[in-house]
Amino acid sequence: MSSYVPVLTFHKIDETPSVTSFPPALFESFMEKLIRNGYRTVGLTDAVENLYRGAPLPEKTFVLTFDDGYRSVFSDAFPVMKRHGMSATVFLTVGDPAKPRPGGRMPPLNGSEMLSWAEVTEMREAGIRFGAHTLTHPDLTRLGTEKIEYEIVKSKEIIEGVLGEPVRSFAYPYGRYDERSMGIAERFFDCACSDELGLLTLESKRYALGRVDACYLKNERLTGLMLSGLFPYYVRLRNVPRKILRRLSRR
Repeated sequence: MSSYVPVLTFHKIDETPSVTSFPPALFESFMEKLIRNGYRTVGLTDAVENLYRGAPLPEKTFVLTFDDGYRSVFSDAFPVMKRHGMSATVFLTVGDPAKPRPGGRMPPLNGSEMLSWAEVTEMREAGIRFGAHTLTHPDLTRLGTEKIEYEIVKSKEIIEGVLGEPVRSFAYPYGRYDERSMGIAERFFDCACSDELGLLTLESKRYALGRVDACYLKNERLTGLMLSGLFPYYVRLRNVPRKILRRLSRR
């Protein structure tokens, strides 16, 4: 049994040089490598519930998450996941409900095309789960409390209205949160993801979960670390400069 679960975070699956992009061919080879070596996906909320009940998951278990809701998740990641029977949670930035988009597509983010509700529904029918990621992707720590709650709760309501099922998880835009946004997440969700770099363990904060961003796994050698006992040490090592930079930024 495993005492930790890697929660992998992707954004765009494309060839652009953005730090949030991950090459489609590498994503495919990464997933096939994991499946070939006996790894299996588990849903985010299932993994969280199991660990907090003191029931460790089997070895070689991992969680897939995608932030923002880019269309490339449907066009480039979904076929791979569907072929291998993989689960995932996609956190959706649904857009301002006062400004509906033609064709039911969510408004562009960072100049990139987003998912449509038809694509979301198709993925849901194949077992992909969806979480909330606010309406307009703001830094919640810079908003008033009333606006924070509106961004979080309204996005949850919109997704639930389309899918007809509870939305149980949330991801803070940019991973940034404070006591106010965390308190709201605690009231409306089973768990929430932050920008902390780390593995899911019993010590994880349920409403500020750490994940492993795919930017740290952007070549075949690095993806191979998932297959070894070195992976937890690699994650800790990559966390050192992040913590130093954060301390410096607070001065």
